[in-house]
Amino acid sequence: MARQRELISNGNPMEKIVGFSRAVRVGNFIAVGGTAPVGADGHTVGVGNVFKQTKQCFEIIKTALEDAGSGLQDIVRTRVILTDIDNWKEAIEARKLFCLDARPVDTIMAINRFVNPEWLVEIEVDAVVAD
Repeated sequence: MARQRELISNGNPMEKIVGFSRAVRVGNFIAVGGTAPVGADGHTVGVGNVFKQTKQCFEIIKTALEDAGSGLQDIVRTRVILTDIDNWKEAIEARKLFCLDARPVDTIMAINRFVNPEWLVEIEVDAVVAD
């Protein structure tokens, strides 16, 4: 049986230009790509504040999961990507607001920088919708 591939968009004009989706659902698996702390106006939310930026990332992820017929309860993996590993505690405090009940596995890592230097964090999640 062929599995349907569903592309989830949040309206970012770069999706079609670059060739990416906010999330992709295949069967009961959903992957949500690197989600940056960008508001509806296209500007960075919480400049200089990892907690606020992490919350914004998860708000976007929550919407993407809901658009894919899922929700926060279905998250099985999170990846918290920071520009400064010393900010991990603030990021995890924000993550807890969205993931405490689901208790997904987690990876926390640091990189040199993101495309936008205002971004201190990006989040990726994988979700599996129960049958």
